[in-house]
Amino acid sequence: MIFKAIKWFVVVSVTVFAIVAIALVISYQWALDSEYRHTAATRALPLYPAPAQDGLLRVAVADREFRVRTAGCEPEADQASKPAVILLHGWPVTSAMWLRLIDPLASAGYCVLAPDQRGYSPGARPDSVQDYALHTLSSDVLALADAFGLRRFHLVGHDWGSAIGWGVVMRVPERIITWSALSIPHPAAFARAVEEDAEQRASSSYFLLFRTPWLAEGIFAFADMALYKAVYTGMSEQQTEEYLRVLREPGAMTATFNYYRAMNANALDSNAAMKVATPTLFIWGNADPAVARSGVEWQQDYMTGPYTQVELSAGHWLFVDEPDRVISLITNHIQTHSRRAGPARH
Repeated sequence: MIFKAIKWFVVVSVTVFAIVAIALVISYQWALDSEYRHTAATRALPLYPAPAQDGLLRVAVADREFRVRTAGCEPEADQASKPAVILLHGWPVTSAMWLRLIDPLASAGYCVLAPDQRGYSPGARPDSVQDYALHTLSSDVLALADAFGLRRFHLVGHDWGSAIGWGVVMRVPERIITWSALSIPHPAAFARAVEEDAEQRASSSYFLLFRTPWLAEGIFAFADMALYKAVYTGMSEQQTEEYLRVLREPGAMTATFNYYRAMNANALDSNAAMKVATPTLFIWGNADPAVARSGVEWQQDYMTGPYTQVELSAGHWLFVDEPDRVISLITNHIQTHSRRAGPARH
């Protein structure tokens, strides 16, 4: 009798699993934009150094093309004395997350560059997981700066943009005037928190889903991208529409999950190499479900230069919960240290 029960349990379990798998595959395929509308619109953008009235350009970097929002960076102008700011978005959004920050920075006299990063830009969406290793992602930032002739620049990042930005700061500190990290702390401190703090391990448990091929894509595409829409709660209609338009293209969702799937390639060096002397601002929301307090506090061990840590009563999406406060903190941090910076351009 017991063997018959086990047999039926296995049959039912396999059947249910098969039905769910088929439903996820169908939902995923149904959600996709097989006409690649976002890619077509991106290809119609001017190629740098041609100016773009709407602030969007394509920028060629090696064999890739990045979609970049710009402000205050007209290529024809002599900007030798104009400092620049590069803004790095996180998962699962685009450079549109910075819309509220771009104009204030440009109005303050900065050349602002906000790229759609690797995987999010249609012209920079390779298939291999290893093409999304942290070292490669940080190389994209430096290549973009080189394309605009920037010797030194201010850097701002959120979520994965913060992780990438930490990599840039530790790799070439001489090129970064100021660093503003949002939500994700220093990678060595974060790694320690994952290893030693049960709260952070629980907060990072979603990594397992994101690193599982096909399953993550199927779940997030289910019911016409319902989970993504939940993530975007509180964001503007313009932002939400752009994010979904990007992620609906075949290969785009997989590319964004590849950031997590390539994490084994993101091994840290020794702690001595992790010290940061660059003037740094860190902003954290104490209701962030992805980041526990331990990593935030431990990162102070790696700061050797001017360091400001601000804790807000906010969640992960700081520009949704406290936009004015975050904009003020970043602009003040950049302006405070701009006076001490050397030439911005080669």
